[in-house]
Amino acid sequence: MITKQQVSEKTGRTIDEAIDNAINELGVSRDKIDYEVLEQPTKRLFGLIGSKLAKVRVTVRAVDPIEVAEDFLNSMFDTMGIDVSMEKVAHDDYTVINIHGDDLGVLIGKHGQTLDALQYLTNLVANRDSEERCKIVLDVEEYRKRRADTLSRLAFRLADRVKRRGDRVVLEPMSPQERKVIHMALQNDNRIVTYSEGEEPFRKVVIALKK
Repeated sequence: MITKQQVSEKTGRTIDEAIDNAINELGVSRDKIDYEVLEQPTKRLFGLIGSKLAKVRVTVRAVDPIEVAEDFLNSMFDTMGIDVSMEKVAHDDYTVINIHGDDLGVLIGKHGQTLDALQYLTNLVANRDSEERCKIVLDVEEYRKRRADTLSRLAFRLADRVKRRGDRVVLEPMSPQERKVIHMALQNDNRIVTYSEGEEPFRKVVIALKK
């Protein structure tokens, strides 16, 4: 999947000036465009005939949104002074970008809140000019897998407590992704029901006995 093309036709006293006018309107750098000269500039002839401006058509090259995401992340990490490597894993309906490096806890935050915010921003940037939405999942040193394993174990433990005591259990607020882990972990337990209550960002999972 590639981003939609953007086109601008501009004039200038020279071809270079016309190109500069176009890329300023498009908000891109010169290395991201192709251009076609529509009209060559001409100068006054003996001061009697008027000059003619150059005219160009500038097209922004189609870009893979995953590359846009990687450029955005690399720029941000450079600004932060963080040395990382990135690994892409493509799935049918989404792409995982795994971030590797030392001491990357700052990118994760409490319960992955910073990572979720970074993922949200990355998807906004990657899909800004995309005709078809591309879903990107960010992970740091397989944090999401470790967190999912931890939540699944928690879900099984709390479900056992609910079955022993008969009281429902309300978990702490979680992101939609983490709530889904709880629901999926207990979906095949025929004695347990799970549901969410509350408003974002304080929505919580409830584990209770089936009636």
